[in-house]
Amino acid sequence: MFSHIEEQVRACVEWLRLVVEALGALVIAVGVVLVVAGLVRHVLSRQGGGFLPIRLTFARYLTLALELQLAADILSTSVAPTWDRIGKLAAIAVIRTGLNYFLTKEINEERKSEESASRRAGSERPTSG
Repeated sequence: MFSHIEEQVRACVEWLRLVVEALGALVIAVGVVLVVAGLVRHVLSRQGGGFLPIRLTFARYLTLALELQLAADILSTSVAPTWDRIGKLAAIAVIRTGLNYFLTKEINEERKSEESASRRAGSERPTSG
């Protein structure tokens, strides 16, 4: 009886893992579509300036996708943990957490840089009076 319940739990967790992995892939796909659309708009508008807003948008999508993929790996390992799977999960978690950390750090640094540049541009405007 318990083996039957255990099999049902494993099947449910496996489906959940597949859904979470698919969501991660979908998030990346949406991010890519938005980046391509942003690049096309940027090129067609012939505006100066960099690609910072486009990069920040894509970094946010990648960060979310990394979290979802890590969650899927955790689900996969939780069903039938072996030392081999746990070791692989630990390596994947370290790599993805590191990537996530540096993406988040870059997003925050770029945001601060953008805010300070806009403050400088605002203070350089001539005042009328």
